[in-house]
Parts: sequence; structure tokens; C-alpha cells
Amino acid sequence: MRKKIIIALAAMMTLGVHAQKKWTLDDCINYALENNITLLQAKLRKQSASEDRKQSQAALLPTLSASTNQSVGYRPWTSAGTMTVTNGTVTTDVKKTYYNGSYGVNGSWTVWNGNQNINNLKRSKLTEQQAELTILETSNSIQEAIAKLYVQILYQTEAIEVNRQSLETSKKNEERGQQMVEVGKMSKADLAQLSAQRATSEYNLVESESTLSHYKLQLKQLLEITDTSDFDVAIPVTTDDQALAEVPAMLTVYEAALTKRPEIQNAQLDVESSNLQLKIAKAGHLPTVNMTGGVGTSTNSMSSNGWGEQMKTNFDASAGVSVTIPIIDGRKAKTAINKARIAQEQARADLLAEEKDLYSTVEGFWLDAVNNQQKFRSAKASVESEQASYDLLQEQFNLGLKNIVELLTGKDKLLTAQQSMLQSKYLTIYALQLLKFYQGETLKI
Repeated sequence: MRKKIIIALAAMMTLGVHAQKKWTLDDCINYALENNITLLQAKLRKQSASEDRKQSQAALLPTLSASTNQSVGYRPWTSAGTMTVTNGTVTTDVKKTYYNGSYGVNGSWTVWNGNQNINNLKRSKLTEQQAELTILETSNSIQEAIAKLYVQILYQTEAIEVNRQSLETSKKNEERGQQMVEVGKMSKADLAQLSAQRATSEYNLVESESTLSHYKLQLKQLLEITDTSDFDVAIPVTTDDQALAEVPAMLTVYEAALTKRPEIQNAQLDVESSNLQLKIAKAGHLPTVNMTGGVGTSTNSMSSNGWGEQMKTNFDASAGVSVTIPIIDGRKAKTAINKARIAQEQARADLLAEEKDLYSTVEGFWLDAVNNQQKFRSAKASVESEQASYDLLQEQFNLGLKNIVELLTGKDKLLTAQQSMLQSKYLTIYALQLLKFYQGETLKI
């Protein structure tokens, strides 16, 4: 009983630790790379491609097979038989049922078929490499999606803090307004505006918290975590310096991405594979040379010789070479060649399309980094200015030197500047990290 209690407590502690875990970006990425179903399917396709490559390798070797056939025959109208003399009596034994057996070992080897087997092997190796690159493509897509949600969570977390501070300020303004109403320095209409601003601040805070919960749910679903435990994200310390880091030159990023991104390498292998397919198709016009050989023997129960003697007497061995020359094949070879050339052009076009897509993607991230970095600098200066202006407005309002409209306007401007600064900060960090990622670096925030 005591042992069961200890086990139950240990299980509860384990669940508690799991529930309290806060996921870092590395945790999210590592978990997804180990458990994502789409990635698992890509890995299984890679295993299948490996089996195809092994089969193509084996196709270069001779094949060998053994065979045997055992049969029983029946001749109902047979009159001839075997005569035996026993003590002067002649006895005839007519066997209508007989038994046959054959045994053989045969081998064949394709000596030459226009190098189709060799080119098929090369092509299957390329397919295996492409399957591996597809795994990397899937992995990269998952990491980018995780990083995007993670940055949105970081932004929303800071936005909640800004809204919380704004709510505290609104409450203080409302309290100050009530005091001023009591001493006759403010009308109830003005107090109602302060109360409305406080309610708006409460709504903004609740909405921000709801948005954060929604982003966390999206991240949990992306990680394919199906248990009911709480899911929370570790919030790293981010600095303004991260957003103000130097933006790498766009062409530098693009040139590095051309050599490292798996989608480009996959398209390049497609071109190589189409070249091999054209060679395979052209081999349809060439002769095929095969070598064959085999050994065999047979037995029959109607023979007067014993089984061993028959096996020896009927033994047969053969070897030969066959040459097949295509003359009229119903246009199969020509059609295959034309389709292979079309596939070759398609592969080249796909490579160009991938390179253009990559350029557009890199250019987009680069522009996001540059533009949002400029916005961040401006927004940062704007926040400092609006904060100083609002602090002054608040002091003057408390002294009765500014009206309610000016105070509310100043607070709205400050809140807008703070939100703009946070948004541009995290958009810049995300774009800078993606530029590094496309150069082959690890995603880190």
C-alpha cells in the first residue's frame, strides 16, 4: 500500500513539473523536430527512397533461382508392363500411375542495356538525397512557423505589461478626478470621461491577455501537444540592442542562401535527375545483351534406372548469350525521349522559380528588418517624447492647469507610441533572425 502511495505521489509530482514547465524557443523547436507528424512522414519517405536505391544497386548483379517440379501422371489404357519370372511363373506388372520430378538452377545477368541500370542507380541515389533535403525543408518550415508564433507571444507579453501600466495610470487619474469632483474643481461629466478611459484600459488589457492565450494555443497545436496540461512559454530578456543590430547586406544573405537552402539544392538535383532520365530514355533505341545459364536434371518412376542413376544420367548444363535489338516499338522510345526532354526543361524552369522565390523571400525579410528598425528608432524617440509630455500634462492636470481632453489625448498618444515601439522592435528581431537563419545559422531569440 505504501509503495502505491509513493508511486502515485511521484506521478503527481511529474505531472506538476510538466505542467509548470516553461518552453523556450529551443525547447519548442527540438520537440517539434522529434514529434512532428509531417516530419515523420518525410523521414519515412526517405527510408522508402533508400530501399529503392538498394534495389537499383542489386539490379547490377546477376540473378539466381532454383526450381523443382513434382508431378503424378496416370495412363488408364496402358497395356505394356514389366514381366518378372518367379518359380517358373511369369508375372506382368502394368503401372498406370507414374511420378515425375525435375530440378534446376538458373541464372541470368544483364551485361549491357544502354547503361539503363547504371543510370537508374544514379537517379535513385539522387532521389534519396532529395528525400533527405525534403526533411530539411520541412524542418525549416516548422522552425520558421514556431519562431513567428514565439515572437508574437513575446510582443504580446510586453504589450500586456504596457496595457497594465496604462490601466494603473487610468485608475489613478479616475481617483484624482473623484477627489477633484468632491472639492468642486471638476464636473461629473469630466469624471465620466476618466471612468470611460479606465474601462477602455481594462478592455485593452483583457483583449491583450486573450490574444496572448490564443497565440500560445496556436504554438501548442503547432507542436502537436495533445495533453491537457498547462502550456506556457519562457520569456527571454530582449534588449533594444537586438533590434538595433546591423542588418546584413541583402545580396550577401541571398548568395549564402543559394548554397545552403534545401529547396534550392532539391531543385538542382531535379535537373540532374531529369538529365539521367533522358539518358535512360535514349537507351530504348539500343540493344540489350543478357547472359543466361543453368543446370538441371529429372527423374521418372517408369524408368528402370534408380533415382540416383537418373539424376546423373539426365543432368544437363547450358549457357548462352541473348541480344535484343529494338526495331519497331510502337514509338515507345521516341515518346519516352520527348517526355524526358520536356521534364528536363520543366526541372530547369522549376529551379529558376525556386531561385526567384528565394530572392523574394530574402528581400522581404531584409526590407522588414530595415524598415522596422527605422520605425523602432523613431518610435523609441517618440515614446520618450510622449512620456515626458504626458508626465507634464498629468502634473498640470492635477494643478487644474490642463483640461480632461488634453490629458486623455496625451495618454492615447503615449499608448500608441509604446505599442508602435514594441511592434517594430519584435518585427525587427524576427526579420534579423530569419536573415541569419537563411544564411545557415540557428534560430535564436
